[in-house]
Amino acid sequence: MKFDINTITRENVKSLKPYSSARDEFEDFDTANMIFLDANENPYQNGVNRYPDPQQNSVKAILAKNNNTKQSQILLGNGSDEVLDLLFRAFCEPKKDNIISLPPTYGMYGVLANINAVENREILLTTDFQPQVEKILEAVDENTKIIFLCSPNNPTGNSFSDESVVKLLQNFKGLVVIDEAYIDFSEKESWLTEIDEYPNLVITQTLSKAYGLAGIRLGICYASDEVISILNKIKPPYNVNELTQQRAKERLKDSEKIKQEIASIIKQREDLIKVLLEVGFVEKIYPTEANFVLVKVDEANKRYDQLIEKGIVIRNRTTQPLCENCLRFTIGTEEENAVLIKELKLLN
Repeated sequence: MKFDINTITRENVKSLKPYSSARDEFEDFDTANMIFLDANENPYQNGVNRYPDPQQNSVKAILAKNNNTKQSQILLGNGSDEVLDLLFRAFCEPKKDNIISLPPTYGMYGVLANINAVENREILLTTDFQPQVEKILEAVDENTKIIFLCSPNNPTGNSFSDESVVKLLQNFKGLVVIDEAYIDFSEKESWLTEIDEYPNLVITQTLSKAYGLAGIRLGICYASDEVISILNKIKPPYNVNELTQQRAKERLKDSEKIKQEIASIIKQREDLIKVLLEVGFVEKIYPTEANFVLVKVDEANKRYDQLIEKGIVIRNRTTQPLCENCLRFTIGTEEENAVLIKELKLLN
C-alpha cells in the first residue's frame, strides 16, 4: 500500500511556518568567534548562559554514526513522551482521527490520545502477547493515522514477530511507530535498518534505559526525512537543554561501559529468573527481552504489599489486560537483586 505523507499530515501543519529562533538563522555559519547580541541572553559566560543548539547537531552526529543513519532522519525530544506527543500533534486531527494501540502496553499512548482528543482504538494482544494483525487491520479506517507497537513490549517484555510488523507496514497507509525503548536488551536487531525501505516506519528510542540517563530526559525519533521535516516544523525551538546535550554526548562516547552494563543487566535478569522458578507462589514467568521480568503469581496485591513492607518497590500490573496477578520486576544492581532474592525466598 503506497504511503503518502500529505494524506496524513494535518492541514494546519502543512501550511505552518515554523518559529525561527535566533540560533536557527546561523545554523550554517561558523559561530565560534561571533558576537551574539540577538537573543536577549545574559552575556556573562557560565557554560549555560546561551541558548542551546536548537537542532542538537553534535548529539545527532554521534547517533547517526553509531546507527549508520543520517542526521536528517533524527529528531530529539524532551524524553520519548515529547516525541510521541509531537507525532499526535503533527498527524492526528483532534475529535476526528484515531490511533491504534495494543494492550497491555505502555500507557502513554492512551494518555496522549486523550490529551490530543484522538480516539484510541485498543486491540488486545494474543495470550502469548503478539499482535492480532488481522483484527488491527480490520479496525483501521480512513481516519486511522498511527499504529503504536512497543517491541520489546512493556510490561510483557517480549518482542513482536517480524512477520507481524512487516504485514502492518505493507498494509497500512498511516504511520507504524515502533517504540524500541528496550531494544538494547534484546537479541533482535533494531528496525532502524528498514527506515529507507518503509517510508511509513517511525522508530522511537531513549537514553533512559540501557544508557542510564533517565534523569536527563532525552528521547529519539528515527524516520524518513519527510516525517522528520514535519516534526521539526512543530517542535519547540529549544526543546533539549544544553546540560542534557552535554551529558548525552559524554555517555554516548562511552560505548564500552554501556556494553558492560547491558551485559551485566542481562546476566542479572537470567539469575533472577532462575530463582523465581523456585519460588512457590510464582505461577508463570513470561519470556523477556527487556530489563525487567513479568511474573504471574498467586495473589499480586498481597505479594506487592509484602515487598513494599520490606522496602522493595516493584510494579503491580494486575489491573492491565491479560496481566491478572502479574508483577513486573525491574533488574537492579547485583546487590539490589540479592536483597530481592532473599526476601522472595522468605515470603509465604
